Amino acid sequence: MSKPVIVLTGASAWADVVTQRLAGAYRPIVYTAREGYVARLADDNAALVLVDGDAEGWRFWVTTPKTSPATRRIPVILVSADAGIRGEAMTAGADAAYTPSELIGQLGAVLSEKARVVDSDAAEAMASQCAEPLPPEGREALAKFNAGEFYKQHDLFEALWMQEPGPVRDLYRAILQVGIAYYQITRGNARGALKMLLRSVQWLALLPDLCQGVDVAQLKADAARVRAELERLGPERIAEFDKALLKPVRMVGEESAN
Repeated sequence: MSKPVIVLTGASAWADVVTQRLAGAYRPIVYTAREGYVARLADDNAALVLVDGDAEGWRFWVTTPKTSPATRRIPVILVSADAGIRGEAMTAGADAAYTPSELIGQLGAVLSEKARVVDSDAAEAMASQCAEPLPPEGREALAKFNAGEFYKQHDLFEALWMQEPGPVRDLYRAILQVGIAYYQITRGNARGALKMLLRSVQWLALLPDLCQGVDVAQLKADAARVRAELERLGPERIAEFDKALLKPVRMVGEESAN
């Protein structure tokens, strides 16, 4: 399993110290460019964002992730020596605010409490459920997806997701969101499709490559290709999108889910 990503904004002295201490168990990444911030957080599967509150523009780095369903669950912590800024950050949506010395002194506890990391018990539960067969309701939903009935698959997968209390519910949520993205493409709504594909990234990231017979690795690759093509074309050229890219969900060992 890859190391959890901790995103840092700014290049302050405390950030250098934190980066050094994170290197063993985490993968620290420094963001400097604002462009594509939400998409980068989703694609990096960020576990936590540490914002330099003493740098200009801190509010952007705090509030932006909280405005998107694709990233609003990622904890954002502001770090500043200024008590006023720390208070403003909490009002702006930060999950916590610390002085540099507080963060460095309590780093292990902060990461343990705040970082969005899958623990071993949750991973074992996911692996156990993924080893089970796809329920009949899931097969029916998948058949709709693979027949291009993307709106109908949503209702079926949503019902299955709502009644499933275990972590495998993320499989159903991920597929239905990819399906709704494809549905938006058929309606010519490029922006809506991109939003749904971005939302699906966080759930696909939690899944193993094979879950309940579903080839999740292939689904990730297919969804990524669709997203890349939408981004290449832009909203104005959605009519040129090749719908052959809307691939069915593959069941390992089966020719189709029908």
